[in-house]
Amino acid sequence: MKLKKWDSAEHLKTEQDIALYLQACIDEAGDDWTLVAKALGNVARARGMTDLAKETGLGRESLYKALSGEVNPSFSTVMKVMAALKLKLTITPTETLIQAH
Repeated sequence: MKLKKWDSAEHLKTEQDIALYLQACIDEAGDDWTLVAKALGNVARARGMTDLAKETGLGRESLYKALSGEVNPSFSTVMKVMAALKLKLTITPTETLIQAH
């Protein structure tokens, strides 16, 4: 039996797939944001790295490196990539905040 290496990008077909995949990666990442960068890289490959490079104004090689999971990309790069992928970062509290009056 010949096994093929798993490639997440091949399975990210819909917006829902992408959203659930990225959320799961964020939830599992803890303080390892290179995991999130790699997940964004998988989404970028699923959508087309060449188009993403044009949209962000960043070079393809720079994007591959930044989204490889081996380096910590700048927040600016992450936000450019998310905007180009039509993704929005949303913040929610981890616990209910009680306001004192």
